[in-house]
Amino acid sequence: MSWITLKTTSFRWEAELMQQILAAHQIPARIVDLGIASCFGAGSATALQVLPEDEPTASLLISPIEEDSSQ
Repeated sequence: MSWITLKTTSFRWEAELMQQILAAHQIPARIVDLGIASCFGAGSATALQVLPEDEPTASLLISPIEEDSSQ
């Protein structure tokens, strides 16, 4: 089974939050550690991965909300 990296972040908690959002929509996701934990509590690089067929929906779910600039 192949996985696609949807997003990378330097904060594991952020990847876990996105994983929970996807799980609420029955989209399987996994978190992969990309390196060792850094000093001073800055976190370690992680990647959020999903299956190829779930990529379009997952991308929409974790993308930032666009603000309406017409008002």
